[in-house]
Amino acid sequence: MDFRTHTVLSKEEWRARAAVHSARARAHTEPARHRADRAQPHPIADFLFTYYPFPFSLLEHWHPELGTGIEWKRDTAPPPFRGRVYRLEAGVLAADPGALSAKEIQRLVWMKELLDGTAERAPNFACHGLHEWAMVYGGHEIRHERTLALRLTQEEIDAVVESRTIRCSHHDAFRFFAPRARCLNQLQPDIDSRHLMEQPACLHANMDLYKWAAKAMPWVGSELLLECFELAVELRDLDMRASPYDLQPWGREPVRIETAEGRKQYEAEQRRLAERAMPLRKRLAGQVAALLDAAAFSRQTPCQPSF
Repeated sequence: MDFRTHTVLSKEEWRARAAVHSARARAHTEPARHRADRAQPHPIADFLFTYYPFPFSLLEHWHPELGTGIEWKRDTAPPPFRGRVYRLEAGVLAADPGALSAKEIQRLVWMKELLDGTAERAPNFACHGLHEWAMVYGGHEIRHERTLALRLTQEEIDAVVESRTIRCSHHDAFRFFAPRARCLNQLQPDIDSRHLMEQPACLHANMDLYKWAAKAMPWVGSELLLECFELAVELRDLDMRASPYDLQPWGREPVRIETAEGRKQYEAEQRRLAERAMPLRKRLAGQVAALLDAAAFSRQTPCQPSF
């Protein structure tokens, strides 16, 4: 791989970027660590650290994006990035796409197809977050009962579920539906059909941008990863405010989707967040496509780590 084709950041440049990034990430991770140490889980903020089980360090430690290297002298100190994908050549430290295995490339192709397919599909702004209601339908299992109480009676929740059209397109949301609610969903998404069903208005599909960015690290870069995470925080906030749970003890007013006014409010917020997700999905798909192209070009020169 020819490192002369990289954007090369000086020591001052990359350390400044790393410091800014770390401070921004720790605004999320430090409170989460504090809560974990005291066994005080937060029903919104901690979801992104449990449902997506990536370590805090993944957000905190800065990595440059594909095509960017940093100045590094071998004898100065241990390098900030280590592992089989990194190479040090002519004083430039960078990740080499030639290090990707065939299995990793296959996963990236799968991811790119999902991102592209989701972006091209028509959005559904009429779901109104009913997936959280369908999960507690019938009252047999209340997923968040350890941290939250319901704000309506079980009879009222069931009546909402039975009176509304449910069209959940997200496999990972649908798989938590109460058994009796599954047949009420007009769609029956599963792991094999997600490329055909996920759509760009879905809160969970847009939250998943964080997951896909995390799985494409270090190649997509830490700035994009953190932007996807911060969007996911806002998406989860709406997700829970529109649920049948009582978030007022946590300082959140409900979006009462059981009313026409609440559904209108939900749709407005959903549209705003979907608009924010659109360029992030495009950037992420673009970075993965560039990585796949670079990997194909580099595979004739296998990576030989310098550490």
